[in-house]
Amino acid sequence: MSEEFRDKISTVDEKGKRVWIFPKKPSGKFYDRRKIVSYLLLALLFSGPFIKIDGEPLLMINIIERKFSIFGQIFWPQDLYIFALGMIVFVVFIILFTVIFGRLFCGWICPQTIFMEMVFRRIEYWIEGDRNYQKKLSQMPWNAEKIRKRGLKNVIFFIISFLIANIFLSYIIGYEAVLAIALDSPANHVGGLVALLLFTFAFFMVFLKLREQVCTTICPYGRLQGVLLDRNSLNIMYDYVRGEKRGKFDKRKDRKTEGKGDCIDCNQCVVVCPTGIDIRDGVQLECVNCTACIDACDAMMDKVGLEKGLIRYASEAGIAEKKKFKFNTRVTAYSILLILLMGVLVSLIAVREDFQTTILRTRGTLFEKHENGRVSNIYDVTVVNKTNDTIPVDFRLLNLEGELQLIGDPIILYPRSNAKSKFMIYLKRMDLTGMNTELEIGVFSGDEMVDDIETTFIGPKL
Repeated sequence: MSEEFRDKISTVDEKGKRVWIFPKKPSGKFYDRRKIVSYLLLALLFSGPFIKIDGEPLLMINIIERKFSIFGQIFWPQDLYIFALGMIVFVVFIILFTVIFGRLFCGWICPQTIFMEMVFRRIEYWIEGDRNYQKKLSQMPWNAEKIRKRGLKNVIFFIISFLIANIFLSYIIGYEAVLAIALDSPANHVGGLVALLLFTFAFFMVFLKLREQVCTTICPYGRLQGVLLDRNSLNIMYDYVRGEKRGKFDKRKDRKTEGKGDCIDCNQCVVVCPTGIDIRDGVQLECVNCTACIDACDAMMDKVGLEKGLIRYASEAGIAEKKKFKFNTRVTAYSILLILLMGVLVSLIAVREDFQTTILRTRGTLFEKHENGRVSNIYDVTVVNKTNDTIPVDFRLLNLEGELQLIGDPIILYPRSNAKSKFMIYLKRMDLTGMNTELEIGVFSGDEMVDDIETTFIGPKL
């Protein structure tokens, strides 16, 4: 089999120009199942910002306030180590998942695929018609029909992109803030309005122009296939052992006698593909495992009375050697590593402290001498309250006698929030152990110590 098709992307011609894809509208059992999964995920995506657990969003990545809510649990920059480990677990999961199931994620769960195939493409079919009608509309001059159809499509695409932008912005700043931007004067929320319009324009252009190029060119996941997939990975595969030699169907002739396989070379698996590839060429980075070719092939097999499954979920080894899927050494190793990392991640979240305090000497300051023989340092303090309680806090020196004087109002920690302040520490010069004296400071709520912090006190040479 020639491998020349691998030298270029299916959506770019020999001159480097874009080849526009007009996929045929898919139908079949896999497509129906994907619709159910897609609409459930879309419902979760659009309802997510409004779902709250213990008063906190189900998911919010508030970069501006450096406040992150995941399943109602608040995470602050001090919890960065948990995020780092979580990212490692996520990467290992992606590797393991791809090694076993190929690009199943792309076809069934990826937001790009869901929005493109289950929302925007379906609207396009409704307005412009199926494959042949779309090609005809594209080639015709700009007349009333084309302006009406293209104009209606673009308006609907923009409105949906605007809704998507609002939802994504709600995951960043919260739906309350987005609602305030929508109801208040635009002049009072210029930054938020600009962000909203940028999100809208980005989504609009992705689904109007970029489309499959996001999967074939921009997204790095497809290019990882060559590293992650092996002969035992599940993928959408063409059974070339059963299908070759290809030949047109003729009910008057016996295919086996003529040395022909089950592939009737109807080309339906190609015209239905949203990335324009021929699945019969083998595993390709453009394939997003959308199953459209499976449904198209099964429909044709039904019509000519041949067995379904010529194109199906299988592994290369399963096709060539009739082997069933089994866990190999690599998959087993990844699985064990993933379980261990998830165990560590769950443990870190479980033992995460309810309070976290950071005390640092104020930048650009040294010690200050006083007439009564005392020396002072000034400190910045940040206290994070991860509970649902309102707690007043104060600070006390634990290992040395001295005076700790809070600058400003007393600190009151509200539920799932943080507070910042400053305080001065005064020590007698005779209590200093050198230029750097170790200090232990307790954080108290009433008589209960909720945290203790170690820091240093700078003083003059003794």
